[in-house]
Amino acid sequence: MKTRFAILLLCGLAFPVAAIELPSALELELVVKMPKGVKPLAVRHAGDGSGRIFILDQAGRIYIHDGDQLLARPFLDIRRRVASGGEKGLLGLAFSPDYRSDGRFYLNYTQRRGRRLYTRVSRFRVSGSDPNRADPDSEEVLLEFEQPWGNHNGGDLHFGRDGYLYIGTGDGGAAGDPRDNARNTGNLLGKLLRIDVSGRPAGEDNACGRVARYAIPADNPFRGKAGSCGEIWAYGLRNPWRWSFDRLTGDLFIGDVGQDRWEEVDFQPAGDRGGRFYGWSCMEGNHRYDGRAMVAPILEYGHSGGNCSITGGYRYRGPVEALRGYYVYGDFCSGNIWLAWQQGEGWTSRPWKRTGLNISSFGEDEAGNLYVVDLGGAVYRFQAAQ
Repeated sequence: MKTRFAILLLCGLAFPVAAIELPSALELELVVKMPKGVKPLAVRHAGDGSGRIFILDQAGRIYIHDGDQLLARPFLDIRRRVASGGEKGLLGLAFSPDYRSDGRFYLNYTQRRGRRLYTRVSRFRVSGSDPNRADPDSEEVLLEFEQPWGNHNGGDLHFGRDGYLYIGTGDGGAAGDPRDNARNTGNLLGKLLRIDVSGRPAGEDNACGRVARYAIPADNPFRGKAGSCGEIWAYGLRNPWRWSFDRLTGDLFIGDVGQDRWEEVDFQPAGDRGGRFYGWSCMEGNHRYDGRAMVAPILEYGHSGGNCSITGGYRYRGPVEALRGYYVYGDFCSGNIWLAWQQGEGWTSRPWKRTGLNISSFGEDEAGNLYVVDLGGAVYRFQAAQ
């Protein structure tokens, strides 16, 4: 059965493809070269009218670029708390929708205690005396869960229009999801979680977070279901490495890293009731991997030409008119960037540029400008060609 944005199928139906015209007067402008040793993983803005962007360093620091320069002193430094390296580190940042008044922001990072590795989601506050400094002692741990292996940690965080915090998690690592975590709604691995960080914990009996200092929204699809975790909004993800909400429509785009052959972009329209199964480990893209009914991805690409790992992006809503409406995403290994566009019920995608960058993330500022983050130590911005 077809819906407007996705196809519900029994493992194996392809999506339609059509030709599109790509904008030609477009280029990447270098915004900042990061200090030596800094490995940037994300760009975020605080929504406070300051025009600043905040740049995550994998090791556990957050830097501020104020529009003119990178401030030498980090906004926050929690390197001693963060287990970093490989796919571990300070992986996600989300500012409170009310940051201008409450000064709160949220981090997702990995932490090792003894031989065990954990994902931790915590709340911090900005300093009361300096808007360019956070208080490292303000940490409130909201949620923790153990990671069985060191890879596939997900880590992206965003607030939805509903005011709830969404958290992307990987399947726990190794290869082929050997513990079948992504399809099991009894754990938090391989999922998109949705929690209420403003509500008081209501003592729900199916909250699976180890700390659980949050409430589970009443309309979460697995709340109150025996054997399932109430925090789950969607499941069947391998490693959702960067996902985003369309700032205009509220639609959700998820870049999910494949196993050996196929990378994919999954989609959830605004207003969806959640509970969707995105295929892993039934499918890798539109290709059979195991077996189970699923929601098909809107886009996929293979591992030819040096491609190996998708970095999900954003649907562009910024000031460059020629780029508006395109969904922009890339590949970490090849540095390829694609532009995708919806046509009727289907989506099509075409390569825009091979950048040579190790694309770890995309990010927006308050004006909707789109940034490309290079793990090698730089941040670029899309602009109209001069």
